[in-house]
Amino acid sequence: MTATGFPHASVDAHVAQEMTQTLYYTPAWLDLITELYGYSAIPLTSTNASGRVTGYLPLCFIQSPMTGRRLVSLPFSDHCPLLAADEASADDLVEQAIRLAQETRVTYLELRTGVNDVLARRSDLVASDLYVRWLKPLTPDSDALWRSVDGSVRRAIKKAERLGVHVRMAQDRAEMEHFYQLHLLTRSKKLGMPAQPRRYFFALWDTFAPSGAVHLWLAEQQGVVVAGSIFLTSGTTLQLAYNASDESYLHARPVNLLLWMAMRWASANGYDMFDIGRTARDNPGLMRFKRHMGAIMEPLPYYYYPRTAGLAATSERSWQYRLLTRGWRRLPLQVAAPLGGSLYKHLG
Repeated sequence: MTATGFPHASVDAHVAQEMTQTLYYTPAWLDLITELYGYSAIPLTSTNASGRVTGYLPLCFIQSPMTGRRLVSLPFSDHCPLLAADEASADDLVEQAIRLAQETRVTYLELRTGVNDVLARRSDLVASDLYVRWLKPLTPDSDALWRSVDGSVRRAIKKAERLGVHVRMAQDRAEMEHFYQLHLLTRSKKLGMPAQPRRYFFALWDTFAPSGAVHLWLAEQQGVVVAGSIFLTSGTTLQLAYNASDESYLHARPVNLLLWMAMRWASANGYDMFDIGRTARDNPGLMRFKRHMGAIMEPLPYYYYPRTAGLAATSERSWQYRLLTRGWRRLPLQVAAPLGGSLYKHLG
């Protein structure tokens, strides 16, 4: 059974609880990405004999002249677990999604569920294992939290403090411009990838900052903003969504201090998990950095029908990826900013 709206009816207690654990399944997030990028949201539900919702899977239908037609759960959302009260509900949701993929004649269906036994057993889905996620349990004991990070991280934090790096939580919408400029620099010059448009970050602030679901943290040295992070809150988890920095200041270790301060704040404010985000297995340096922060690695498989396809299924070691990043790094920032903003909706 398919519903075309967010399930407002009676919802299974397990499914309702799981919905609160990810900001990506809120109506506000779906509205933001569909309105900003022109996607069509298609929420799927399963129900039992009494009409209670026992499963939920939101999809976005993307039509792009550049990257084709596809169904994704969800664009710009690293981890979108399949919410189901039981195996039958999970299978029902997948069957609905596959039928929809066939009816809409998309090139592929992409489910960013992470580990899921039901999906792993299905012969009609193909798993891609390019990513992992990093989770760090938090404790209100500040001494224990300090000991939980690697010695190299503790030394980096002390170095940042010694060199006059200061970290603060932004209170003003206008400060999102600081982050956008760092994001543009990091994506374009360090990673060689298009950057999200400026309007996305301000929409993120406008939609979620008033409720405290989004936090912007900035690191400064001698009055210059040198690093920034955007965090999302869901339930008792603080999630690192975006991280950016000016490489010319990285010797002062602002990112280490920034993440440590955010982690300490989260621990003191009732959060019990720090989600340090998705990482490509092909990026050993970033994998090592997150491991040294004391995080635990968890597999993050994505599932596809009828075959793997798209940017999220492209290895960072592939010639296509390396060709894109090499070319993009050569673009002046004044070209990369508007071009990346225009192209980004095609990458979801």
